[in-house]
Amino acid sequence: QVRLAETGGGLVQVGGSLRLSCVASGITFDVYDMRWYRQAPGNQRELVADISRSYVENYAEAVKGRFTISRDNAKNQVSLQMDSLKPEDTGVYYCSASLVGRDYWGQGTQVTVSS
Repeated sequence: QVRLAETGGGLVQVGGSLRLSCVASGITFDVYDMRWYRQAPGNQRELVADISRSYVENYAEAVKGRFTISRDNAKNQVSLQMDSLKPEDTGVYYCSASLVGRDYWGQGTQVTVSS
């Protein structure tokens, strides 16, 4: 059974930092592209960052220079370091594992940035 478990969300003030982690089980982690999405209330889910199986990173324009995605294949883990947080970063953050024709999702973790 595939499971993606996100941790690390919480309440933080503007300008603060959080680190999200996602541990995967039930998949061959190192062949998957790993992604972080977020969804704010009333908005569609949007891609925040992804890291390919070959460690190529991509970021949404809104988070470039502030967020860093990383993966540790030995731990089946992907992380998202979020710095200089803004109120518009508030939302539920989801981890996703993606392989051609196959996507798995975590339950999400809430991030709230207060001003």
